[in-house]
Amino acid sequence: MLGVSVVATVLNEAEDIGELVSSLMGQTLAAAEVIIVDGGSTDGTWEWLVAAKTRYPALIPIRDESCSLKHSPGPIARGRNVGITAATSDVIACVDAGCVYGPEWLTRLTAPILEGKAEYAVGGSCIDVADATVWDVASAPFFGVKLSEDEPTKSCTARSMAFRKELWERVGGFPETVFLGEDTVFDQKVRRIVAPAFAERAKAIYRPRHTFGSAVRQLASYAITDGVLGVRPARLMRNLMRCVVEVVALLALPFSAIPFILIFALETYFAFRLDWRSIRKASFGVLVARLVFSLVVPWVVTWNQIVGGVTKANQPNRQNIG
Repeated sequence: MLGVSVVATVLNEAEDIGELVSSLMGQTLAAAEVIIVDGGSTDGTWEWLVAAKTRYPALIPIRDESCSLKHSPGPIARGRNVGITAATSDVIACVDAGCVYGPEWLTRLTAPILEGKAEYAVGGSCIDVADATVWDVASAPFFGVKLSEDEPTKSCTARSMAFRKELWERVGGFPETVFLGEDTVFDQKVRRIVAPAFAERAKAIYRPRHTFGSAVRQLASYAITDGVLGVRPARLMRNLMRCVVEVVALLALPFSAIPFILIFALETYFAFRLDWRSIRKASFGVLVARLVFSLVVPWVVTWNQIVGGVTKANQPNRQNIG
């Protein structure tokens, strides 16, 4: 059987690193090695990794300060590439800090590859609704995150992604010129060569712990990245049109409420269409928060994607500030 190496890149993740590593070490399919690349943490993350090595022989911590925004325009991608280069296995599974993984995760994610049915597999991500904030649930579908492990997904995310190392080499690795969205660019390159397998119930359990403000900032960061990369122009146009028709409906209110009612109904559909079966039993407050966030989405996406396209400059995340 082919060996599997699990790879993550971290920077200042002291609050989450323990749960991440513990969940990876509790897999029913034991990884040959769990490689964690630290980009120069100053909050105790690196010291935790060094100490944990005595408890987890398969843990391989690597400190490489070039995997930070101070030294690389694409620190996350660089961290992944450093870890994958060091890996000794033929199959690589990527994970992210801020997530935990159920015991069957690695088995399910890598099964299509280990069985010779695919070279690339994606698992997606979900939140644990019982341990989520209101704004985690409200914002989830707009980040491609599901509310249940059972929901099907075809979205790519390096929170749960596996591939043959040889395939990673063929596409030139993760793009180190990209700050955010490196997994999306990698996915696009891979899909030009091979079709992905969509592994069932192989989702990362994502714990963003969002407030309204942090969810909006994350949405803005992703939209800026789309603008910088010049990708998803159709998405920009859809959101721009939503903004236009909302303004028109408001301006028409003194003359007729019908356009406003129609647009409100349409916006309600947009808010719940992706995961109605999962969210319909949520509290009234969560449903209102979802609708509010959905109404904000076209404005945040449109403005920030245009800004990214004009300035061609990404914004740092909280770990890379300073």
